[in-house]
This record gives sequence, C-alpha cells and structure tokens, in this order.
Amino acid sequence: MVWHGDQRKKTFLLVIDNDQKRRESIPAPHLRINGERFQTLDINDACRYLGYWGTGNDDMSATREVVREKAKVARDRIKSHPLTPELSAELLAQKGIGAFRFSAALIEWSQSELEGLQKIWVQAYKNAWHVPWSSANSLYTFLTAEGGHECPLPSGVLTQALLQHVDQWIRHGDVVKRNMLAQLERTLTEWHCNSFTDLIDEMELWDWNVANKDF
Repeated sequence: MVWHGDQRKKTFLLVIDNDQKRRESIPAPHLRINGERFQTLDINDACRYLGYWGTGNDDMSATREVVREKAKVARDRIKSHPLTPELSAELLAQKGIGAFRFSAALIEWSQSELEGLQKIWVQAYKNAWHVPWSSANSLYTFLTAEGGHECPLPSGVLTQALLQHVDQWIRHGDVVKRNMLAQLERTLTEWHCNSFTDLIDEMELWDWNVANKDF
C-alpha cells in the first residue's frame, strides 16, 4: 500500500491466491501500517476494484446487485423530486442507467435479470410522468417517433456498450485485436457460418441464456 501526501488517497495492492488448499493451510497475513490493521477478505467476500464489485473467485454478481440498487435509488428519487419529466429522465440516465452502461460489456446478465432491470427503468419513467406503475409500458418504451417516451432498454444499452468495447479493441493493431479476430474466425467455423452477418442470423434463433453459456 502506498501513502500519498493526502491520507484520503490510497493505492491498494490486491493479492489473490486461487489455490484453495494453500489458503486453508496458511493463515492470512496481518497487514498493518502506522499501527492500523487492514481487513483481510475471504475469497468469497465481494469488494470494489477498478469500479467493479466481485470476489476473488470471479463472482461478479455483486456488481449486478449494485447496478440494480442504483437504479432503484434513482427511480425512487425521481418520484419525490420537483423536476420536469425530461430532467427526471436525464437523472435516471446519469444515476441509474449509467451504472449499468459502465459494466455492461464485462458483466454477464441473464435474460430474467435484464428484464428485471428494464422493469425498474420503466417504473422510473412512469414516476417521471407521474403515472401509476400499473399503466401500460408501451407509452414509455416506444420510440419518440411512434408517440412514446423512448425509455432506454437494457438490451439496447448492452449492445451499444459491447460495440464500443469491441471498437476500442480493434482500433489498436496489437495482440488484443489479433486474439479477437482469431476468436471470431473460430466461432464462425464452429457454427458453420461464412460471415459475421450469418452469425448474427444464427444467434437470433438462440435463447439469450443458452447463447451466453456457449459464447
């Protein structure tokens, strides 16, 4: 751990031992600095690192829970906030949807989890326009051109985040780009597709949860 001039700014060294037998046989070290003892987390305990919440054994479910809670907080804040519907929608985009967008490209979501998140967002839009949650969803999910309020959908935000993530990777002619293109070629071969367009057509026939497990 490195201390800077301002004690509020700390840089942590995170060490994870994935050898379960060794972890069980060797007690965790007691780390101290200036007499202060630091908390030692179990590999199953979630902690925040680089903006994501997860455990030492790669369980990122805590990130999904944080995203859901932030969306609920934004939804409930809108209900009692004296803002116009348009400004309330911007508040949701910043505080609720933004948390999902940040981690969407790296955190797996099941179909039911995305539907649950979408329900919270639509409820927030209904709060913004001061209508009961029992009212029809279509008015808030339809495009503006179709007379709706165009509430963002998790599937759309996820698609945008993934495309931006891939675009950033392939802009650099390094090993990451080569690995990504090689993986695409292997996937095309495995599923007997001749092009990326063929692969998209193939995936439209798949259930979301099944596709996540295979890819």
